[in-house]
Amino acid sequence: MNKTKSECVMAEVPLVSTSSLTDETFDCVVLLISSVEDCTGPLAVLKTVINDYVKVDSGASSSVSVIVTSEVCGMRLIYSPTGPLNRDEDDVRRIYDAAEAGIKRALSAGSKKPLLVSPMAHSFADADLCAILGALHALYVPLEIREATPIPKKKADVLGWWSINDASSLLRRASGLEAGRNAARDIGGSDPERMAPPRVSEYVEALFGGEDSSVSIEVIEGHENFVREYPLLAAVDRACRDVERHKGRVIWLTYQGSGEVKETVMIVGKGVCYDTGGADIKAGGVMAGMHRDKCGAAAVAGFFKMLDVLKPSELKVVGAMCMVRNSVGSECYVADEIITSRAGCRVRVGNTDAEGRMAMTDVLCHMKEKALLEIKPKLFTWATLTGHAIIAHGSKYSAVMGNGPSCMAELPEQLIRDGRDMAEPCALSTIVREDYTFAKGKSEYEDVLQCNNQPSSRTPRGHQFPAAFMILASGLKQHGKDSAKPLSYTHVDVAGSSGPFPGIPTAAPVLAFAKTFVLHHLD
Repeated sequence: MNKTKSECVMAEVPLVSTSSLTDETFDCVVLLISSVEDCTGPLAVLKTVINDYVKVDSGASSSVSVIVTSEVCGMRLIYSPTGPLNRDEDDVRRIYDAAEAGIKRALSAGSKKPLLVSPMAHSFADADLCAILGALHALYVPLEIREATPIPKKKADVLGWWSINDASSLLRRASGLEAGRNAARDIGGSDPERMAPPRVSEYVEALFGGEDSSVSIEVIEGHENFVREYPLLAAVDRACRDVERHKGRVIWLTYQGSGEVKETVMIVGKGVCYDTGGADIKAGGVMAGMHRDKCGAAAVAGFFKMLDVLKPSELKVVGAMCMVRNSVGSECYVADEIITSRAGCRVRVGNTDAEGRMAMTDVLCHMKEKALLEIKPKLFTWATLTGHAIIAHGSKYSAVMGNGPSCMAELPEQLIRDGRDMAEPCALSTIVREDYTFAKGKSEYEDVLQCNNQPSSRTPRGHQFPAAFMILASGLKQHGKDSAKPLSYTHVDVAGSSGPFPGIPTAAPVLAFAKTFVLHHLD
């Protein structure tokens, strides 16, 4: 596909470092500390300022405060304490959250050029990076808001980072990661018309349309092509095949860094731009928020934007965004249909509200075929797949589960460690015998059952058995640890971690995967 000049209205805020607390480039200081004892060296002047303030406001140690002082730029010190960092329950999210809260308070105080100060690099491995990312999360402006004005709205003109050392590498990484998260937020958070499948395709083509882009794009469209290549996805797309603005797209993205490829990451993302539930319609007021059912595919686009900015070497990444709308109507697919997958597996539909696995499975099969030709391939699915993942692990965790080869390599455990380091936590789930049994066909008619007819949240192992279904229906079962050609496959359910609604999407699991696969490939 020919690349065109990018028309995306991007959201990046420039990052600038300084070693001076009174640098007139900035109009306030946002200070993140666990206690005043963190204020040492050049920051010692702030220790007295904070101690004097706490004498008149004892609540300052547990809430964000604005202190007037001539010791900092703009005479405004935004004191945002992290709380304790050394207990069993403490992790780097305390720093991330304090940065986000501090920047929000700075904005409400009228700041447009905040300087972030976080002298706690010793506390966690990626403390500085997480502080900056927490601040940047607070500065994101939704795409629709940016597009609504002739001059795109910004919350801040610049974000400063205080450091007495060279911070160029740190800021480069933060900028690249945030560029990716912004793209993921734009797609994942925008309403179901602004980011219907054709418009997602337009956005992605513009996102990687610059002449210096290292990401290649292939867009597959047309219902007849889906019927031939991705029959399970075609079933979901069927209700929209005559609605031009809702027609599905499968967007393939490829990045290959310089040097000899050492490993290949291959990701399939669920991109259901709106989920009505289909014939098994979402009733009782639970449909609102279903435009967020595209956050898995949105994160894939964001991951590639991050790659395009940071340009890691010796790494190849292939992604597929499965963009469909699960509509209801005379053409919608229904329970009891039997559809033969790309892998030749007869799939009985049990519930049309389990459309995410339908949208991804044949594309995963296609990815599997590609993986057999790649160097050290690792396959993934990213999806807001089940409410059960939230019941099991809570509203802030990505559920990570691997097949035999993935578990033998301890890849789920690696993602959990790296997610913890990046303030984007993951929780371990497993794919076990009972999940495969659940997904097996119940009669002579079908090989596998797509789903039962109960919500995942009321089904035992409701977020694990869908992974077993995808393994069976995609043919990945033939590439387990007992195979002559084993393939590592890991499913990541981001239903809980994708972000609150109402609220801003998080872009999970971009940061965890960046730590696992990207950051160590940078110069």
